[in-house]
Amino acid sequence: MPSEPIRYPDPRIKILDPRFQPLVLGNAAVERIATGCRFCEGPVWFGDGRYLLWSDIPNDRIMHWEEETGAVSVFRKPSHYANGNTRDRQGRLVTCEHDTQHLTRTEYDGTINVLADSFEGKRLTGPNDVVVKSDGSIWFSDNGAGTRGNYLGHTLPQELPFRVYRLDPATGQLTIAVGDMKRPNGLAFSLDEKLLYVVDTPGALGQRTVQVYDVVDNGTKTANGRLFFNAEPGGTDGIRVDVHGNLWCGFSGGEAEDGVAVFAPDGTMIGRIMLPERCANVCFGGVKRNRLFMAASQSIYSVFVETQGAFGG
Repeated sequence: MPSEPIRYPDPRIKILDPRFQPLVLGNAAVERIATGCRFCEGPVWFGDGRYLLWSDIPNDRIMHWEEETGAVSVFRKPSHYANGNTRDRQGRLVTCEHDTQHLTRTEYDGTINVLADSFEGKRLTGPNDVVVKSDGSIWFSDNGAGTRGNYLGHTLPQELPFRVYRLDPATGQLTIAVGDMKRPNGLAFSLDEKLLYVVDTPGALGQRTVQVYDVVDNGTKTANGRLFFNAEPGGTDGIRVDVHGNLWCGFSGGEAEDGVAVFAPDGTMIGRIMLPERCANVCFGGVKRNRLFMAASQSIYSVFVETQGAFGG
């Protein structure tokens, strides 16, 4: 990002629909707060410590940024090529590990416990992204990103279809939540948790889309999957929801697409935040949970907004 002053309002923040205007601060700019990584993913905010964690997948590490000082350090190495991260409703770190094909939880004392590694006797293909519902259940996508090559994990034959799973941490029971997508990726619940948004990144297998499902059977399953929006010509990866029900999506696809795209609950793109790097994933944080953190290719960016992130992501 340029070192010279930025004239407000930041021209990289694009208002495409009047509904985005109230969410934009006219005197807040996009900032690059960390760089020097190879592929940033899985940002997660720890408000109790005022720090951000994120995965630098090819470098096999999880990074740490302090809001008060701006200091950047290594939180965990090796991370087993960690990708998606979130916190459970007790504040513990939940992580998708590509190299081990594990979903793990970091306990308060630093111990790392495996929550899921297989389904019906077959190894997971590589957990990718993860969210936690208010009932404590953990929902994660398993899409083979860690076993399709050695850069983000290691090459290994695929034993299971690509799916979204629901884990009941109390019983350890793993069930299929979404089984009809080509390659599920990022996911987020609507504010009332009656809907589950899931990104489909099929690669050469088809179009990049975001699908939405009804959450049924007392919040344990999904049904009635349908198109929420078609991401072409760009493509989204990780997604998060704000307190107004808008979907904030890490976006990529080239100079005219890279950054963040914001969608209203009706599926209309209402705003964009343009970055000089493709953006994989986002999360909300800061003291008032009104700071958007953006995990781009080699850097982490942030911008203050006039909304707050919903809990669970």
